[in-house]
Amino acid sequence: MTSIDWAKVRADFPILAQQVNGRPLLYLDNAASSQKPRAVIESLVNYYERDNANVHRGLHELSSRATDAFEGARTKIARYLGAESAEQIIFTRGTTEGINLVANTWGVANLKAGDVILLTEMEHHSNLVPWQLLAERTGAKLRFVPVADDGTLAFEPALLEGVKLFAFVHVSNSLGTINPAADLCRAARAAGAVTLVDGAQSTGHMPVNVREIGCDFYAFSGHKICAPTGIGALYGRLELLEKMPPWHGGGEMIVSVTYERATYKQPPHKFEAGTPNIADAVGLGAAIDYLEAIGRQNIFDHDAELTARAVHHLAEIPGVRVLGPQKSRGALAAFHAEWAHPHDLTTFANEHGLALRGGHHCTQPLMRKMKLPGTTRASFYFYNTLDEVDRMAEILRAAHRFFA
Repeated sequence: MTSIDWAKVRADFPILAQQVNGRPLLYLDNAASSQKPRAVIESLVNYYERDNANVHRGLHELSSRATDAFEGARTKIARYLGAESAEQIIFTRGTTEGINLVANTWGVANLKAGDVILLTEMEHHSNLVPWQLLAERTGAKLRFVPVADDGTLAFEPALLEGVKLFAFVHVSNSLGTINPAADLCRAARAAGAVTLVDGAQSTGHMPVNVREIGCDFYAFSGHKICAPTGIGALYGRLELLEKMPPWHGGGEMIVSVTYERATYKQPPHKFEAGTPNIADAVGLGAAIDYLEAIGRQNIFDHDAELTARAVHHLAEIPGVRVLGPQKSRGALAAFHAEWAHPHDLTTFANEHGLALRGGHHCTQPLMRKMKLPGTTRASFYFYNTLDEVDRMAEILRAAHRFFA
């Protein structure tokens, strides 16, 4: 691991210097949304103070600068994901919209009654509900890869029989499981299935290369990787994108319009009707620059150290069970405390300045399978410290004394 001055990195995040309820903020809710460094905040200010104009449509200087920044962000995303070209990157509002886009374009055009959509039992609602809606619309059937007791997938190649689409999460937001995305995509490709990977919890935490993974689609959200909210991207194989119909109609995505019909631009613009979220796309580009300067492997290694320390502490608190794999896992530790409801526990933590997440984490079917009302989740990012993990443990021990 390259030597990084993590204290200096942390100082780039002004929000972390505040106090909450008279205590220093201890922000461990990064799986829900990450904080933003000054470089990203300043990119938004710079855009609005200097370059604010609509893109692609103007010949004046501001429009040219805005277009360069907007399309430059698309190029950065393509490079960041290891895509072959920027034409494979569609701007979206986030992972949810990216998955819905695929369901309402590729899915509607290619699925029919009796076809099978394969998901896993650990999917976030954003990678479940769109496929439920599509199944209702087309008559397709849903099938699920079971989750084993250790939080890993009990995947068998036989599950791919008759499957047209296999959509799965890269890193589980409830269990921390890092799924073997390349292996799963390889098996799906051999079975003739198209693949979609939900990269919401992996994109900013580990090296990601869509060509090495071998997926057909990959979606992620900017707000989980230090970028603004309301922006994300969908990667798609170009030969699929070219055949997919538009989802939204309007300006920007057309070549020619008559009163009777329209012809559409090539990807990605075919899928980006209307004025896009220009400023936040620029902010996403700035976030990618920031993460690349640190190095995603360095981030992954630092996250792993924080998570291992947290799992160790949690194992020492009576009545606490950590969910998911005990060794290799993503940057989170979700746990069930038999002596407190997750909402009560997170409320107690908040009184001590500690931001955790309590509930079902948008994985209600998984919680029901595990017979839990929900879990409490601590999730980490590179600006967190080992001292913060130790402080979290102290607060949770105090919670045990209070509730037990």
